[in-house]
Amino acid sequence: MSTLSSKEPPPVVLVLDPYDDAVHTHGALAAHDLPAGRVTLHPGPGTISDTALAHDLLAALGKPPQMTGRFRSGRQPVWEAATAWIRALPVTRLTVLRAHRLTDRRLQRLLRLRDHTGVHLTLVCHRPRIPVALHQALLPVSHTRISTFESARGHYYGTPTTWCPPLSPVGGVAPGRWITLPALDRLVSYDSPSPCHGPCTPPPIDWRHRPPPKLITPATAAEVARRIHAATAHPRLAAALASAIFTGASFQQLATARTEDSDGAAVLALHDPTRYTDGCAAYPVPEWARVFLRAAVHFAQLAPTEDQRLLASLDDRALLLRSAEAAKLRPPQPPAGRRTSPRGHVEWTWREREEAERHSGLLTGASLRRSVSRRS
Repeated sequence: MSTLSSKEPPPVVLVLDPYDDAVHTHGALAAHDLPAGRVTLHPGPGTISDTALAHDLLAALGKPPQMTGRFRSGRQPVWEAATAWIRALPVTRLTVLRAHRLTDRRLQRLLRLRDHTGVHLTLVCHRPRIPVALHQALLPVSHTRISTFESARGHYYGTPTTWCPPLSPVGGVAPGRWITLPALDRLVSYDSPSPCHGPCTPPPIDWRHRPPPKLITPATAAEVARRIHAATAHPRLAAALASAIFTGASFQQLATARTEDSDGAAVLALHDPTRYTDGCAAYPVPEWARVFLRAAVHFAQLAPTEDQRLLASLDDRALLLRSAEAAKLRPPQPPAGRRTSPRGHVEWTWREREEAERHSGLLTGASLRRSVSRRS
């Protein structure tokens, strides 16, 4: 990883709980509040590696603990993903319980996470003596030690941030029901725009070649964002799914986005120099989707790909569709009489099949008319 935070991170706080008092554990867990920017990480008994600790951290961030996807060298970039989400949300305070159980490798991971994000890191040692690994890890690091719950509580809570993730307002979509989004109709379209390989500053999208996606209500947007957060820990897949909803773009279009194509997460540029669909165009990013673009940008800086794609690689199509289904997001479905898959399965291509059949019928009709014309 390369250091992304230009500011000096705050000193580490080491809370000494020599008698393993339940008040410290309960107090730290009660302080966990993701909308307020506070996360409490309570490593499970089976956390025996630094990768497992990253999985626990993703779960604490409200993500699935496992990352789906294809990665170079076969290694899941879970620490990079956790770092990207902490920076994007943003999380300002991270409290880690049972710090006396952490090995030097896991402690170094947490310290590097602090360096990259600037998060206030609090480690809680529930032992009369500080273990050697914890003592040595903190030697070269600016840190303070406190031993009273009243002082520790102030570090558990800190100052709340002003950011709040989207929640479902009253009257929103029920969490367990499918959300049907017409913007996803083109996600599996058989278009083939090609990316730009040189400098390109696309103009704002003008929607000359297709109508813009239908705007979703604030209640639906809040529930969509909540579901995407919970459906995948992969920042690129989450950003690709969110982008498909506000652009109405196909997967091939989304795959043209490069790491330099998101301007502060407020604008997303997609490329199509041959004007197969929309041409090269910049799309405004709605407020609810910006956290996903920010996470994707941070993730691209931490775990760069060979092709420098921002949202998804061409091999990620099946993973993106599975993420959408996990979030219970789907395009409009065919009438009961036209379904080709069992009830409950999402049909992603029926609009494409319908258009192909209509086009084939038009070609057949034109051919018959020409044949009749020649005979007459």
